[in-house]
Amino acid sequence: MDASPEFPRQSRVPVFNMPGVVTLSIGLLMAIQAVRAFLLPDTLDIQVVLDLALVPARWTVWFDPDKAVDVIRAAAGAGDADMEAAREAFARYIVSEHALQPWTLVTYALLHGSWMHVVFNSVWLAAFGSPVARRCGAWRYGAIALAGTAAGGVLHVLIDPLSAGPLVGASAGISALMAAAARFVFQPPASGYEGPPWQLPPRRPVETIPELLRNRTAVAFLAIWLVTNLLFGLVSVPLVAENAAIAWDAHLGGFIAGFLLFPLLDPRDRVRR
Repeated sequence: MDASPEFPRQSRVPVFNMPGVVTLSIGLLMAIQAVRAFLLPDTLDIQVVLDLALVPARWTVWFDPDKAVDVIRAAAGAGDADMEAAREAFARYIVSEHALQPWTLVTYALLHGSWMHVVFNSVWLAAFGSPVARRCGAWRYGAIALAGTAAGGVLHVLIDPLSAGPLVGASAGISALMAAAARFVFQPPASGYEGPPWQLPPRRPVETIPELLRNRTAVAFLAIWLVTNLLFGLVSVPLVAENAAIAWDAHLGGFIAGFLLFPLLDPRDRVRR
């Protein structure tokens, strides 16, 4: 009698082929946008933005109250002249409240400027958050995204301290996940693997920086990402047909945090050379 190999039992194919934590993350961002767009009155939505968005001027004035005049002057002299009075009035409100609101370093990631904004971020989150979540698990995935969000917020405040414009969007956290994924997704398949054909080869360790620099695919990806973000910063390209410009500095801060933090959180006990 011929013996046939015992194949692993096939499970049902999920509707969304993403880790559960990534699906939940995208669902949360979509749900928040839906509540803001369809349920909250405008006055309450504005209050939500004031309470959760990151406003660099709020932090600057908290640490140095003498900068209030500079914040108001910067708001009056930036952008479209037709909105000058509104920007100046908003800046005066920000400096007068004298509130730090430290939670905004991470809560700004929960808000988005439009449906186009949240959909755009969700696509990138699905693409780069999924491999990180599969490799590291839910809590490490969350830690990387949270650290990237905070790092992006800090760099944004440092680079544009007089800005009274609210920063929203999950892009900094997604940039951290993108950088984390770049440390391992561009590696060639493991050589010499002789396991059963239906099993995936063992996961390889995260690439060191010298190894990454020898990986042409990874270098090309990193170069394109960095150049694109620098161009966005230099020419103030609007975000996917929206009026708000891309916060390239927040992206960069998140990317650096994810790139450096990932080797510390990578589950090494399950990775072998």
